[in-house]
Amino acid sequence: MTPSRLLHGIGVSSGVATGPAVVLRRELPDVPDRVVPDDAVEAEVTRLSEAVRAVRAGLEALRARARERVGPEEAKIFDAQILMLEDQELLGAAEKFVRENQLTAERAFELKALEVGALWANSSSSLLRDKQADLSGVLRRVLYQLLGREDEQLPGLGQPAVVVTRELTPGLTLQFEREHVVGFVSEEGTRTAHAAILARSLGIPCIMGLSGALEEIPAGAELVIDGTRGTVLVSPSPEEIDEALSVETRRHELAEELERSLDLPAVTADGVPLTLRGNLDLPEELDLLARNGAEGIGLLRTEFLVVGRATLPDEEEQLEYFRRVARRLAGQPVTVRSYDVGGDKFPAAFRIPAEANPFLGWRALRVCLDRPEVFIPQLRALLRARLDGDIRLMLPLVIDLEEVTRTRELITQVRGALRRDGVRHADDLPLGVMIETPAAVALADQLVAQCDFVSVGTNDLTQYTLAIDRGNARLAHRFTGFHPAVLRLLAQLADAAKKAGTPFSVCGEMASEPLGAFLLLGLGYRELSVAPTALPVVRWLVRRLRVGDAEGPARAALDATGPAEAMEVLEAGLAGSVDLELFDAGWLPRHRSATSLQGRRISRSR
Repeated sequence: MTPSRLLHGIGVSSGVATGPAVVLRRELPDVPDRVVPDDAVEAEVTRLSEAVRAVRAGLEALRARARERVGPEEAKIFDAQILMLEDQELLGAAEKFVRENQLTAERAFELKALEVGALWANSSSSLLRDKQADLSGVLRRVLYQLLGREDEQLPGLGQPAVVVTRELTPGLTLQFEREHVVGFVSEEGTRTAHAAILARSLGIPCIMGLSGALEEIPAGAELVIDGTRGTVLVSPSPEEIDEALSVETRRHELAEELERSLDLPAVTADGVPLTLRGNLDLPEELDLLARNGAEGIGLLRTEFLVVGRATLPDEEEQLEYFRRVARRLAGQPVTVRSYDVGGDKFPAAFRIPAEANPFLGWRALRVCLDRPEVFIPQLRALLRARLDGDIRLMLPLVIDLEEVTRTRELITQVRGALRRDGVRHADDLPLGVMIETPAAVALADQLVAQCDFVSVGTNDLTQYTLAIDRGNARLAHRFTGFHPAVLRLLAQLADAAKKAGTPFSVCGEMASEPLGAFLLLGLGYRELSVAPTALPVVRWLVRRLRVGDAEGPARAALDATGPAEAMEVLEAGLAGSVDLELFDAGWLPRHRSATSLQGRRISRSR
């Protein structure tokens, strides 16, 4: 197979699909750069308001269609675009452009939306990029409405096809019937994009983040897309199509086996129990997390509550969300991470000067402690929500014990204020920290002694240990949590926590990878918090492993000369317990050493 025919993106909706490519080059309409007379200014403002009202009606119709096709939760995806049309900061600025510069309504709205979108598009934050996709969809609809033109007509699909586009929007995803579209490929987007969530709900394989897809994929070319691995094969041979379909068949067989394991305890083959919790990014994933057998939430991210909004959520809005999650998990622990804003994730409500290196700047807990008016409503909501469930608080990017002490003092103050206000609340709030920096590992003995629990965020720990921006595409091949330097920090933290008797876990992406779970088991971690979709395969894997079989390879990986050698050692150890069909089916990462394992005899632990 010619390498140039195999393209790599991000698999956001699993499954294999084959079909001809339908390439959609959907561009924003050209907007004339012209001005209007003085006496026409207010008419332009009115025209803008009417266009926004019409677009909102169209989005509400799409929301209703989504409710019918995929359910009420997924239909809420369109709320984001509807709320943008109600954002007075966006509309107010556009109206100001009209009045002050005598611009047409379409030109004014375009300039303001592009200005906001440019800020979000340049961010490495998936939350902001996803909101930028929503904004692009709103801009397109408003411009076509103002220009009095129909949006580009979508092609009639005579046979099941794979739609290839620059940016897949929720509206476009819903416009096609399932029998006409077998897959989506988009140059832009991430797993948390609203269109990705809809594709998963519709059961359509989807790949996003495939740079250059419009140039690399000719219209009409036969494709094989793999939404699990995130690959697109252009112009496959009949043998390659058969192999892809065979892989999908094996996946379905494995998926059925994983499904049967959902209600079984996460206990290793030699009787060691593990706790498997889930990471929750968005409310839409809550039901999936519960269905997949999560024993609570080890990381509940709260940034979606603030990013891209003109105002911060108040105490009541946060309380309602925390209560909803706690009740859905029926008494299981829910670990809420305090706002991890800053870096690339500042909400619109913040107005701060640009920083030369925002990832090393004013972010995460530093923002919360410096801006107590932001932190206090969240603490009040958490203390109140704890009456409804096992709510816990986890602090991101901690670098010393003083930050923990200051947070405890603030919690004490908030508890006193709630008491004076006569508001019912819990008397305690378990407090833990995320271990994300080498500084936190170096001071692990102090932190574990003063915290109720600690949890490792492997993404940032890798970023700060290797001095590599995890969003830098040029260095993506060097960014890996399997670097021996990172592995040694993981081992050091585990040893310190065990010595102090403090609960410790991992909630970063490494725990969601079977190879990473194998490593962590060998290093002594007994609590993992993983992506909702990873829960079945990690549970299935754990039940086939023996702790003793993982300990040797994990310790050997600490002495590896580099990440490639560390992964080879771990894969060889894992191959003794897991059928390599998992590699072929794409459940396990295929590193360069994987092919060397093909000739080995594999034993299965049942």
